[in-house]
Amino acid sequence: MFESLLNHASNGLIPTGIVGKLVFLLVMTQLTILSVTLYLHRSQSHRSVDFHPALAHAFRFWCWLTTAMVTREWVAIHRKHHAHCETELDPHSPQMFGIGKLLLNGTELYMSARADPDLTARFGRGTPDDWIERHLYTPHCNWGPTVLAVLEIALFGVGGMAIWAVQMIWIPFWGAGVVNGLGHWWGYRNFETPDRSTNLSPIAIWVGGEELHNNHHAFPSSAKFSVRRFEFDLGWLVIRILSKLRLASVKRVAGTELRSKDGVRVERQPHQASLSDRVRVMTGFFRDVMLPALRDESRQSRAGIPPMHLRRALANGGRWLDDDERGRLNAWIETRPYLRTLCRFRAQLAVLMEQRDVDAGARGLSQWIQAAMASDIGPLKAFAQALAGESPAAT
Repeated sequence: MFESLLNHASNGLIPTGIVGKLVFLLVMTQLTILSVTLYLHRSQSHRSVDFHPALAHAFRFWCWLTTAMVTREWVAIHRKHHAHCETELDPHSPQMFGIGKLLLNGTELYMSARADPDLTARFGRGTPDDWIERHLYTPHCNWGPTVLAVLEIALFGVGGMAIWAVQMIWIPFWGAGVVNGLGHWWGYRNFETPDRSTNLSPIAIWVGGEELHNNHHAFPSSAKFSVRRFEFDLGWLVIRILSKLRLASVKRVAGTELRSKDGVRVERQPHQASLSDRVRVMTGFFRDVMLPALRDESRQSRAGIPPMHLRRALANGGRWLDDDERGRLNAWIETRPYLRTLCRFRAQLAVLMEQRDVDAGARGLSQWIQAAMASDIGPLKAFAQALAGESPAAT
C-alpha cells in the first residue's frame, strides 16, 4: 500500500519520461502564449480580430487557469502602454525602469500598474463583464493556477510541480521581460515609431509573433504582426486557420482594410492602410534620404565617423541619446553641412507630423515641400516630390 502511494506520488496518474513531460510543457506554454496574443492582445486590446464566442471563452478560461491574469486589467495596462509609451506613465518601459527590472521583475510592474484605481475605468472598456467574470475570473483569479497545480501534480506526481513552476514564470519572463523589455531595448526596426519598440525576430519565434514589437507599434490595430518576408507570425498563422474554420473574423490587417459595404465584406489595399502618416513619412525620410547620405559619408571617409548606434539615432533626431552621446553626434554633424541640412529638414518635418491643427499642418507641409524641392540635394528633392504627389495642400 505504501509503495503504491509512493509510486503514485512520484509518477502520477500518467507515468511518463522526461521527453513526454517536456512535450506536455511545450504544448501547455504555447497554448498560453496563443491565448494571450490572440485573445488578450489582438482581440480584446486592439479589436483587430473577433473569435467565435465559445472559442473566446475558451481563451479567457485558459488565461484564468494558467496565468491568473484578469482580462480587463491586462487590456487596460496594455492600452495605457500604447497611450503613454516611453514616458513616466508607461506601466512597463525599460527606458523608465531599466532593462534589468523588466527582465527580472516584470511581474512587480504589472502588479503595481493594476493597483491604479482609475486604470480599468479609463482603459479597460469593452472587455467581458458577464456573470462568470464578475463572480469567478476577476475576484478569484488566483484559483486558476491553484487548480492547475493540483491537476498537474495528480497527472505527473512531483514532476508536475516542476512543470507548473515553469508555466508560472513563462509569461512573466517572455511577456513582461522579453517582449516588453527587450522589445523596447534591443533589436531591429522596420518603422520609425515615436517610441523605442524593436523586433526580435527570429530569436523569440516561440512567443506567438509578439517578438515583432516594432511592427505592432507601427500598426497597433493590425491582426497580423509580420510585414517582411523573413518575419514569421505564429499568431497570424493560427488566425488564418481559425478563419478557414469560421471561428475567427479578421477586422484589420497591416496594408489592408476589411470593411462592410451593403452587407458584403470587401477588401481595399492602400499602400499601408493602418500605418499613421507620421510613422510612414518619418520612416520614408530616414530610409530614402538619411540612409543614402550616411552611406555616402561612410564610403568617402571612415575617419571620425561615430559608432553605428549614434548614426542610427539620426532616425529620431537623437531623442534617446544621453547628453554626452548627443554632443558627440551633433559635433560630427556640424562638420558636415550636407548632413546638417538634412537634420534640419528632418526636425522641421517631425514637428509638422505632430501638428494637431490640420490647416496649419497642411500649410506648413506645403512650405516644407517647396523648400525641400528647391534644395540641391537629390534624395531630399525626390522625397519631397513623392510627398507632394499625395499631399493635397502641396498641389
